[in-house]
Amino acid sequence: MDTLFPRTFLLVFAQLSVGGLFCMSIPPFHDMDRGYYKSSAFVFWGIGVLATLGHFALWLRPDSTVGGFELFLWALYCLAASGYLASLWYEYFIIRARCFTAAWLLGAVALLVGGVSFAGASPLLAASVVYPLSFLTGAMVLGTAASGMLLGHWYLIDRDLSLTPLWNILELYLGCLAVEIAVLLVASLLAVASDSAALWSEWSTVFLGRALISPLGTAVLGLMIWRTLQIPQTMAATGLFYIAVLGAIVGEVLGRYLLFRTGLPL
Repeated sequence: MDTLFPRTFLLVFAQLSVGGLFCMSIPPFHDMDRGYYKSSAFVFWGIGVLATLGHFALWLRPDSTVGGFELFLWALYCLAASGYLASLWYEYFIIRARCFTAAWLLGAVALLVGGVSFAGASPLLAASVVYPLSFLTGAMVLGTAASGMLLGHWYLIDRDLSLTPLWNILELYLGCLAVEIAVLLVASLLAVASDSAALWSEWSTVFLGRALISPLGTAVLGLMIWRTLQIPQTMAATGLFYIAVLGAIVGEVLGRYLLFRTGLPL
């Protein structure tokens, strides 16, 4: 079980890559400068490659908890994401669309497979649904926060860009946080049902910090961004998205630590 600790934290990188890549579909492609897609895709592709290499390194170890099928999915994800990134320099729009769709679908399936593998140790039937859902909602929270930050910078370059794409990302961000709060509540009930005494006796402070920082703290930041865009002030909104990204990452890291310590998708 020595690979379980690094594997739980690799999930944060994988989630950020998949969620961020998916959120690139929100701004209208032909209304944005191609440079936004190139720079953002490179960031999420690079994070995904690092996560896949980490999974591969763990898979090579004799005590590995990484399944071969899961690793295969991450490899295909990187391949499809590489095709999408390369297509941004050319006009093969059919290839670009298919690579993009394949990439985020493969990434989502890889997260689902990983969630099911973590749920395998739980005796509760609901675990097979809660674990994968927790990983996906975490990916979307990370992805929307990072996409909002990256898109916000683009308003410094294109002064005439409509605020609609940033509003759309913010709305999705707040919606994902609402779902994550619901999933966290269900996971807490799962802890009660499984009689996980360790969570409440040893790790209650970590759990409280996880909930307060993200999703609750980042939800407050989302409402502040909402009010800031009503002014409108895109520079301030981008700065708040910066903090939201940090909060979401810290929250997911604490959640992955709880996953390692208690086996619960918190």
